[in-house]
Amino acid sequence: MKKYHQIADAIRSQIREGVLPIGSKLPAETAIAEDHNTSVPTVRQAMGVLRAEGLIESRQGIGTFVRETRRFERRSRHRYGGARARTGLLNNTFRHDIISAGPEPAPERIAEAMGIPTGTDVIVRRRDLYDERNELQEIGASYLPADFAAGTYLAEPKVVPKALFRCVEELTGKRYAYAVDHWISRPAAVEEAEAFGLPLGAYVVHIVHTATDDDGDVLEVSESIWPADRLAFIDEYEIPSEAQPGALKSDI
Repeated sequence: MKKYHQIADAIRSQIREGVLPIGSKLPAETAIAEDHNTSVPTVRQAMGVLRAEGLIESRQGIGTFVRETRRFERRSRHRYGGARARTGLLNNTFRHDIISAGPEPAPERIAEAMGIPTGTDVIVRRRDLYDERNELQEIGASYLPADFAAGTYLAEPKVVPKALFRCVEELTGKRYAYAVDHWISRPAAVEEAEAFGLPLGAYVVHIVHTATDDDGDVLEVSESIWPADRLAFIDEYEIPSEAQPGALKSDI
């Protein structure tokens, strides 16, 4: 095992065992190098590993600290039902900043989900979501068919008065009935890493959510991007007691 991995393992163990509690400041790199009989560049490699794991963070001019590893839970199967029972947005945990709203050509991945040609104009609502500490937690966008959303308040860069799906239902007279979520884990793009304050090489989770009505018509496709170390997915479901010959195959 390389030396910097040994150092990272040692510090990781100290964090997990509470020797270095959340919020505590790590010793100077020179001190860590002396303790492990190695060089400062090797220590910096170890620090890079721990930053990529989300265990530590550097504060300019102050030092390096053990980071709070808080994970937000997403329970996809319960989100719509919960939102129908209350006022406000579908995600009412965070502050919503609407970055833009209006017509844009649908990129290939969205066009495929909507069943339209790539480049077809759709109404896109782009948003950033911030927690109570004003820290960016989600980069998101909703793509809506222009035939019902164009020229409405959904094409204006303002926070909507209720959950977006309820606004769509009111405008169309249709009801959200079925959803498919595609989850992708990938390295953050440069601009995403900068926005989230992540080191280059850190991973994000990219969700593409497609919602349709009873007839299978797409009412909305949305994307959400989260730092991978801040999110936990909770999926609760009944286990069939009988064989289901027509069930879709799962690779894992």
